[in-house]
Amino acid sequence: MGKAVLAAATILSLAAPGGGAAAPRAGGGACTLAPGALTVDDLPTGSSVLDCAAVGRLVTHAGAGVTVPGPGMKVSVDALTEDGSLHGFTLAVAADGTVSYGDLTGTDTGSDTASAPDHARAPVAAAPGRARAACADGAYATAGHKEYDTYEWFLGDGTLPANLAPDDARRAFEDAIGAITASRNDCGFGDTVTAKARYLSRTGNEADIDRDARCMARDGVSVWDAGDLSDGVVATTCSWSRAVSGGPDALREADVRFNTRDHTFTDRPGEACSHTYDLRSVATHEAGHVFGLAHVGESHESQTMYTNSFACSTAARTLGRGDVLGLRALY
Repeated sequence: MGKAVLAAATILSLAAPGGGAAAPRAGGGACTLAPGALTVDDLPTGSSVLDCAAVGRLVTHAGAGVTVPGPGMKVSVDALTEDGSLHGFTLAVAADGTVSYGDLTGTDTGSDTASAPDHARAPVAAAPGRARAACADGAYATAGHKEYDTYEWFLGDGTLPANLAPDDARRAFEDAIGAITASRNDCGFGDTVTAKARYLSRTGNEADIDRDARCMARDGVSVWDAGDLSDGVVATTCSWSRAVSGGPDALREADVRFNTRDHTFTDRPGEACSHTYDLRSVATHEAGHVFGLAHVGESHESQTMYTNSFACSTAARTLGRGDVLGLRALY
């Protein structure tokens, strides 16, 4: 409760009227940011979070938002949307306080020539439809972070998606996370991914994500929960990582929230399913973000990391060729 009150107070203070900023001075030096939520233009690439006193301020772009972390940290927000539109961005702060952003115009896909033996890349007896397309598409994108050790996560103590009992929700999420760590697929790819995860317990902490699907200040606890998000958003992942010399950033926390106010979920979609999301498909997509995969967009609908998991479909429970190659590129 205390955390929720603090978060609410923070949101109100950040969302106060009169947002915007005086542009940081060319060549560095002190700058002044106006009150309220900022945009990426208010805190442009190359500006200093130290000179501008920007740590802890909310920065928004195209409907998404993140709270500025301290030097040496990066934060990414990725939202799975109902219409499949790209929704999210990354803000990184270098050790000297300098700001940079990920691609703000869209998602770049990687090559399907990632290191995997030729025999492993050949699909085997793929099922009709989505599975065949999934095994032929090698597109992927990565977010520039990975879990070097073991992703330890907690289950929120509030109402859970699909009104599942806590043990059932935990099993569904463990299965989804396992699809990533074991690179589960129907394409004949063996598991060479070294990612690991471990569930710890339930917690009174909440995912550090507000009702507008924006990343708030992190609390150091990786939580999977449910609640209110922007109505077009099905689920959101916020990831925080620290720079590593010569490699992808090291994941420090990743929170996941499902939008149970505007969308319904089921763990067992059937023939009568309508406008309901398969919980494990959505959870597998979000787990991909946790372990460093980014969205792929238009024409890559067969991949789990496409920007929409599609209502009533269980297809995204297993990975496509690109999803697997993306994980192999990271792990």
